[in-house]
Amino acid sequence: MVCRGCDTIYSGHIPAPHEAENYDEYYSAVNLTVPEFIVDRVNEIVGNFAPYRQTNRLLDIGFGAGTILETAKAQKWNAFGVEVSRPAVEQARSRGYEAFHGSLISAAYPDDYFDVITASEILEHISTPQEDLTEIVRILRPGGIFWATTPSARGISYRILKLEWSILSPPEHTQLYSKKGLFAMLNEAGFRNVRIDAFGVNPFEIVNHFKSRKGNDQFNRVETGYSLNAELMKSPIKRRIKAVANKTLSMLGIGDSLKVFAQKS
Repeated sequence: MVCRGCDTIYSGHIPAPHEAENYDEYYSAVNLTVPEFIVDRVNEIVGNFAPYRQTNRLLDIGFGAGTILETAKAQKWNAFGVEVSRPAVEQARSRGYEAFHGSLISAAYPDDYFDVITASEILEHISTPQEDLTEIVRILRPGGIFWATTPSARGISYRILKLEWSILSPPEHTQLYSKKGLFAMLNEAGFRNVRIDAFGVNPFEIVNHFKSRKGNDQFNRVETGYSLNAELMKSPIKRRIKAVANKTLSMLGIGDSLKVFAQKS
């Protein structure tokens, strides 16, 4: 279903517990590791949080393989994590991280506790996003920053592929946000100084769609996305090409991903 007011795409059915994605089964030794280029990129992202360091506490929501936690720790942050997958939590705890198993709200962190809260590719999975955003505001200190990424409901892939875009995959994803819809939710939660950029596209999926005319059943968006980004990180020239492409996508508002920077007043 599509919101008539903001173009956010959402599922008309909230999955019951037995229908929801099983993240205990999702994570294994294979996907609890990430490619080297992601580690390099995360190092740059976390490095940008340095100006917000006061309490020295950073929280990553849905930390998965723990790349943000590991990078934050290397940059001298006191890194905390929340995750619904028990295997991911067990791995994080074995590495010495403060990892909570369960939802963000059930973690019950103190008011004004964190300098930085991150949520990479998490908001699209949450069935009660407004409640979680309000909770993030509560536990973020005044002046602290919320950084997140999530698929865009108005990206070029959805505009071309519509319901055949592989990102539209309930019950894994319960909603895909438009920039307008996400901006309204962040403001309602209490954030100010909100910036949302639209970036990225996987051209291989679009090419595959028109080449095969068989939909996306045999298309692996994760592997092709990793391959494309790894290639674009190999040299300064290719990095520049990627940066220009992302800037263009953002200016046109048609990037497949939304990147959020939101500050608590």
